[in-house]
Amino acid sequence: MPRARISDVAAAAGVSVTTVSLVMNDVESRISEDTRNRVREAARAVGYAPNSVARGLRTQQTRTVGLISDQIATTPFAGRMLAGAQDAARESGHLVFLVDTGGDDDIERNAISALTAQQVDAMIYACMWHRVVDAPAGLPPTTVFLDCRPAGGGFRSVVPDDRAGGYTATRELIDAGHRRIAYLDTDDAPIASRLRHEGYLEALSEAGITADPTLHVTGATTAQGGRSAADLLLDLPDDRRPTGVFCFNDRMAVGVYTAAHHRGLEIPRDLSVIGYDDQQLVAAEQDPPLTTIALPHYDMGRWAMEVALGVRAEGDEDATHLMECPVVRRDSVGPPPAQVAKPNRRRASHTERLP
Repeated sequence: MPRARISDVAAAAGVSVTTVSLVMNDVESRISEDTRNRVREAARAVGYAPNSVARGLRTQQTRTVGLISDQIATTPFAGRMLAGAQDAARESGHLVFLVDTGGDDDIERNAISALTAQQVDAMIYACMWHRVVDAPAGLPPTTVFLDCRPAGGGFRSVVPDDRAGGYTATRELIDAGHRRIAYLDTDDAPIASRLRHEGYLEALSEAGITADPTLHVTGATTAQGGRSAADLLLDLPDDRRPTGVFCFNDRMAVGVYTAAHHRGLEIPRDLSVIGYDDQQLVAAEQDPPLTTIALPHYDMGRWAMEVALGVRAEGDEDATHLMECPVVRRDSVGPPPAQVAKPNRRRASHTERLP
């Protein structure tokens, strides 16, 4: 079927081609609202869609945004960054062109070149986890970095406030009465690891608790890595074992659950655990549900898009915005064992009436 032309809309609406052009491009004019509605209805009837490239040449806007990422489009873990960005773009009348490079430098270079050639109105460069990156060549100076910081600055960026998140997690355990608190860290040494450890140490110092290096252990960011690291902690003598564990992520916390259960320990009666990420289908599904620190993926994606489109004004062009990581309280944190009354272990019989 041949593409509908602007002349077809003009004939269907009984107006000139110029009038159709003014209406379809939202140009200010003295055309009445009734005529505008008639033109739009005619355009729908004949299946006419304005040429976005031609419109862009006239208005210097294509109503499109380029979003280049390494993996966020192919993982449920960070997908809410994309959701936040898309929601903000839709509210501003923009379409998002997403390119997931899978970390391939050649694909990344080609994507930047193609999106630049398409004259997108804005560009966002996103990573799946908080880290410092070298800014790829060819990015427009107005590019916003999402969940990463460009080495050397020069661009606006938004990242989670991981230092404050580590402080909040540790403070949650301190406020519950714990004094022997472990930090179960990753052995990959990303920037988030260092920042969360700094927050952990800050909270301990503020509470007058001397940090014990034996309570800072590392492992792979998996359930098995968490279990292996937790075994090191739980093998410590009783007077040195932690009563609370802050984990680098929720998957490691799952490993702590497994290590505790294999020793007959109950969470949180015998051991309190707090995770990080609030990962979908992980934290809330544990038994008991895991208290954790939420990574603000949706809010970061929305912030990046609003700044990229100029909807949100944000100071210096090379400033980094730190997004709050709130605590999500569930059931894995309680008072330390010394403060817990011994439970009545007599179980009710099937015929006994429970209160």
